[in-house]
Amino acid sequence: MSRKRICKHLLEELLQIEIADINYLEAEKTLEPEYTSRGIRLDIIVADDKNTHYNLEMQVKNNKNPDTDTYILPKRSRYYQALLDIDLLQKGQPYDLLPPTFIIFICVFDFFEKGNYVYTFKKRCLENLELELPDEATTMILNTKGTHGAISKDIKSFYDYVNNHIVTTDFTKQIDDEISYLKLDTKVRREFMLMEARLLDERREGIAEGKEIGLAEGEAIGLAKGESKEKLATAKRLFSMGLSVQDIAKATSLPIEQVEALQAEQA
Repeated sequence: MSRKRICKHLLEELLQIEIADINYLEAEKTLEPEYTSRGIRLDIIVADDKNTHYNLEMQVKNNKNPDTDTYILPKRSRYYQALLDIDLLQKGQPYDLLPPTFIIFICVFDFFEKGNYVYTFKKRCLENLELELPDEATTMILNTKGTHGAISKDIKSFYDYVNNHIVTTDFTKQIDDEISYLKLDTKVRREFMLMEARLLDERREGIAEGKEIGLAEGEAIGLAKGESKEKLATAKRLFSMGLSVQDIAKATSLPIEQVEALQAEQA
């Protein structure tokens, strides 16, 4: 995507529009609104001749937050849009100067599991779905594993290339040639090795954190088991005092079914 002709053609084919030219604002642009806020690094951000801004991101894994067991992609897209808008509007400028934006995630998985090649999102009124909020902000989630929908031949070939490294059109031939050329570039090879080293360090850090989390989870499980035993002991004492199942369940926060089972054991 760092090659203009490839990036421009992909956008034209995806959106079915003609673009006279695109300008690269910054590759791997870092946005950090405040030192206390979470920063992001955008893969590719370009602007066309009509000042529409496009942010393209590659997603190879459908990550979950282990603490909440929720997928991060939806709110990641929301956060990217927010920080991109902050970056595009200077202090004192009116809101209407915000340019149209497209946040485009190229995913090698089907996030919604509906089989669409493309999922496009804009804001609509729930009371009248024909009403669209004209904020000119669009989020697109591309699914290279899709099976249906209206996409061009070149977009389909791009998907095939991403999935299986298959060259089927002149467009993917250009991409393949560019990648082959980049592999011979000593600077690119050096950056690739540095990236691999960083990923290895991150994996090692992740394993270490995982072990720490494992210990913390073990402690939490131990505490939970201790609390459960204490509640059961309390329930037994309350039974000896003649309290009802309902009162004991309320006093100990134990499920009624568990209290009833304990009552049967006591009988």
